[in-house]
Amino acid sequence: MGRETISEIEYFARALKAPRIRDAAARLAEQAREAGWTHEEYLAAVLSREVSARESSGAELRIRAAGFPGRKSLEEFNFDHQPSLKRDTIAHLGTGSFLTEAKNVVLLGPPGTGKTHLAIGLGIKAAHAGHRVLFATATDWVTRLQSAHQLGRLPQELVKLRRYGLIIVDEVGYIPFEQDAANLFFQLVFSRYEHASLILTSNLPFSRWGDVFDDHVVAAAMIDRIVHHADVITLKGSSYRLKNSGIDTLPSARPENTAE
Repeated sequence: MGRETISEIEYFARALKAPRIRDAAARLAEQAREAGWTHEEYLAAVLSREVSARESSGAELRIRAAGFPGRKSLEEFNFDHQPSLKRDTIAHLGTGSFLTEAKNVVLLGPPGTGKTHLAIGLGIKAAHAGHRVLFATATDWVTRLQSAHQLGRLPQELVKLRRYGLIIVDEVGYIPFEQDAANLFFQLVFSRYEHASLILTSNLPFSRWGDVFDDHVVAAAMIDRIVHHADVITLKGSSYRLKNSGIDTLPSARPENTAE
């Protein structure tokens, strides 16, 4: 390229706030000449570098903003510890199709069986697909809703949260809620019903959620909306974290940890 052409490209790149176009244009120019690319092919190649970089940068920002307690990928999940879990099922969820359909995912099972790992992995996949994601424990979600309610801004908070394509609620059932907290949690579920997706993890079967939320009627109404459009996955076995520890089971690791 001539100096004048390079200067023009640098100016246009700055004006578009797309510095990678400048770098890609210079880097690909010689390759385009040698390979005999058309003008259209060269332009497409340059622009694709900018788009790829922006998508990667945007995904990273969404992952950081999600509040994950750590980074866990679906590719890192140990399926050998969960032989009954179908890889195809998780791979399909990883495509994010459930998000476009506003479906939910519920992961049930004893502690240490990989529920949170899968939830984070699916959340990271969603962020890469362009969806905004928020992760928190059930207790933290209730605390957030209580604060909004006390400030008289619960409706606005629920509308704000509906702008997120995916909300992940971890550890449902680890700590019981009082009835007021259960009602707030129900409003979160109700506000997203058939509008946006939830991923929930729990160490308890649905039959015991009434005890967790201190109201069997509210729990039943909540479960009804959660599972109406949902993939419910039950993980089994002992805690992966206790592997090689000499401890076989935990107190809550009972056969009743199923969807029923």
